[in-house]
Parts: sequence; structure tokens; C-alpha cells
Amino acid sequence: MLPSPHRLRRAADFQRVVRRGRRASTDTLVVHALCEEGGRQPQVGFVVGRRVGNAVTRNRVRRRLRHLMRDRVGGLPGGMLVVARANTSASSADFHRLGRDLDRCLAKVEEERR
Repeated sequence: MLPSPHRLRRAADFQRVVRRGRRASTDTLVVHALCEEGGRQPQVGFVVGRRVGNAVTRNRVRRRLRHLMRDRVGGLPGGMLVVARANTSASSADFHRLGRDLDRCLAKVEEERR
């Protein structure tokens, strides 16, 4: 579970990140990121839609993404807001593939930020 200060909660925040943020994608994930000034802690949210699978599958994918992001949130710059959206193929991807794809997307988004 992500610590409370690192969770993105409000629908308006999700919309702002998706609409104005940078985007990077792989077969399993799309990561939207928006860097805001102010030195806040980075915040992360997840979107796993019905297309990914039934409730059990969606929750499994969400838990995996949360666990992977918990290990990476400390390396994100302050003020960064991230929304990770799972694609349909995320349901059949193993834990290591999701981790690789997440790393790839985060690296691409941070590279574009500079």
C-alpha cells in the first residue's frame, strides 16, 4: 500500500494529470505525469478499467501496480503527479513485466520533463 501522502485521490487531479501531463506507453501501461512546482511529495493514482477483466483481475493488477510504485515513489521528483493506466494486456502480464514497463514509462516521462 502506498503511504497516504503519496496517493492521488481527487477526480480533478486525475483529470488535470491526464489532460496536461506528459504521456508514455507500453503494451501493458500508459503513464501520465505532470510536474508541479511547490516541492510537495510526489503523488500517484491508478486507473484499471473494466476492459482489463473482471473485478478479481482488475484488483490483482491494481495491487501489483501499487506495490511496484511503492518501491519507486521515493525516486520521483517532488511535486510530480503520476497516473498509471492499465491496458488490457496488463491482466496477462507477470509482475516482472509490469515492473519493466513501469520503469520504462517513468524514465521516458522524466526524460521528456527535462
